Amino acid sequence: MHYLADTDTLTRDGIITADQAREIELRSRSAMLALVINTVLCAGILAATFGLIVVLADPVAVAVFGTFALALGLLILLTAGPLYRIFGNATALIGAGLLLAGAAFEIVDNSPDRAGMILAVGGGLVALLAIAGFFLGPTKTRFALGSVFLMGGALHLGGIFFGLDFSHATGWAPFAANLWAFVLLLAAGMTLDVRLLSALAIVPFAGLLSTGTAYDTATYAFYSPEPTLTILQMTALVVAALLLQRVTPSRIGRQLGTVAIMAFIVANLCFLLASLFGDTVGNTLWAPVVETSDWEKQQAAYAAWEASALKIPADAFAVVWALLLTGAAIWAAFTNRRGMFNGALTFGGIHAYTQFFENFGSQPVAWVMGGLAAIPLAWCVWRLNDWLRQKPRTTTSA
Repeated sequence: MHYLADTDTLTRDGIITADQAREIELRSRSAMLALVINTVLCAGILAATFGLIVVLADPVAVAVFGTFALALGLLILLTAGPLYRIFGNATALIGAGLLLAGAAFEIVDNSPDRAGMILAVGGGLVALLAIAGFFLGPTKTRFALGSVFLMGGALHLGGIFFGLDFSHATGWAPFAANLWAFVLLLAAGMTLDVRLLSALAIVPFAGLLSTGTAYDTATYAFYSPEPTLTILQMTALVVAALLLQRVTPSRIGRQLGTVAIMAFIVANLCFLLASLFGDTVGNTLWAPVVETSDWEKQQAAYAAWEASALKIPADAFAVVWALLLTGAAIWAAFTNRRGMFNGALTFGGIHAYTQFFENFGSQPVAWVMGGLAAIPLAWCVWRLNDWLRQKPRTTTSA
């Protein structure tokens, strides 16, 4: 597990030497720079690829240029030294991106009715060939082949969702597609050790209950038609990820930790919505759908169902959310989970700000009671921390 430490204080207290502190600082800087380099490289490849497709604007030209770039990049990777490997990776991936993205655009334009199936199957084959080369091929080509695997996977998933959208599919088909996308993204993140992929896996997982985001002019929105069920769904994922993290290697554990943090964020966003509007559980899942144009009949059927449905008021969500955020922050602090801790503090501030203006701003007694309750809670946490520090340390195996 990664820990945050003040190397100056540790050196001054004699816990580590100055050389050890310097080594920790150098490794930390190298890790951050590697993240920056990979991010800039990937952004540059994507921008250059789509820009070239627009500039060339011809399928033959895109195919020729893409083939040449891919061949040149692979040649650089196989013959040049480590100093020039970054250029080989970039050139090869621009070529591969031109071939795959160019082909995808042509297929969608010329055969939209079959594009979903073609892209799903073709992208899947590309991904399988790339991941086979990733494990069996030369080490120096692993970055390029891993990236091609992601391109093929993106085509595969894009084809599935394009086909569903084109056919206006409903029911179990979108649910199965989102579940498959979640599994594939999570597996890709663990295989390539890329936490961004594991983080993105939360998008289709949330989509299982139609939770997601939307964009309009100068407006970004988060929506959850079933906040209560989504909170339970995300809580189950957090618990499962944290339990599995304890019994898996650190490489897999990092990915699971990322998934847990993302699920925690989505659950808090659902709490935010529910604390403002409340929730009628199952409103979009179990409410009756009356096949009739009679508006009054539809309303009567819904009203009859709603009368017996589980309704949770906004105030209940507001109180429960505050308690859970407090507990999560304390637990995260004791277990050294900075992602969860920072998330709990961030949403705690959002919660306090929102509730002050929406619900409890005109009820000062509620703020007095909450504030007075926080004082003994802080004292208990302080005493618990002292007690834990005095306990003998035990070694556990993961």
